[in-house]
Amino acid sequence: MSALDLRPDCERCFGLCCVAPAYSKSSEFAIDKPAGQACPHLRADFRCAIRDRLRQHGFSGCAAGDCFGAGQKVAQITFGGQDWRQTPGIADQMFSAFSVMRQLHELMWYLSEAVSLEAAQPLWTELRIALDETERLTRSIPEVLLELAVPEHRRRVNALLVRASELVRAGVREDRLDYRGADLIGRDLRNADLRGGNLRGALLIGANLSGVDLTLADLTGADLRGLDLTGANLSGGIFLTQSQLDAARGDADTRLPGALTRPMHW
Repeated sequence: MSALDLRPDCERCFGLCCVAPAYSKSSEFAIDKPAGQACPHLRADFRCAIRDRLRQHGFSGCAAGDCFGAGQKVAQITFGGQDWRQTPGIADQMFSAFSVMRQLHELMWYLSEAVSLEAAQPLWTELRIALDETERLTRSIPEVLLELAVPEHRRRVNALLVRASELVRAGVREDRLDYRGADLIGRDLRNADLRGGNLRGALLIGANLSGVDLTLADLTGADLRGLDLTGANLSGGIFLTQSQLDAARGDADTRLPGALTRPMHW
């Protein structure tokens, strides 16, 4: 599985992230949009008319969006290049398939990283089997894809990823902080030693981690919206995604993992 297959390629998609999900008007989305209804900014060529000005127009949530390559997989493989405008009869099925595919591709992102972590070597065989199985599921025909028990598959994969995380973080320090699922909204954590810490699913909205060393900290699913990462060291963090970075705030001194890029708005 190439990392390129798990990155969005909007040129090969049909604007699925602009149509399939429902959006509620908020600080991140300037409008209410029902599921299955195209955003008014979606052009006839399936490109966003304000792509380079999303934040200025109140769509910071879209600017931080990431389908992990699910959009082009659904468009080009699951539906063989048919688009929902020219073939409206497939629209509902395509939009539902996109939701399932995005979940599977996100799992593949984490599994692909896990099999690259040296300390997780005792689990590499299990991790590769899970990655191959997840990739196989993504190639299901639409009818099968929509019947998949994705929550159960996610639970199995997440349990494996947790074991990998524990192996990787074990060698950092004995008194590792455990903030899994914690409400850390607005907290000043600049003095916290988060090396090898567990931040899976933590709410870090608007918190301050400026200058903090996050080496081998597990960031799976952590909500980083508005999080201050100026000068922080994320280069050794694990299970971090581009969309998490895009939702946070950082600067030229923020150190990033090699697989991710510095957001343009930093």
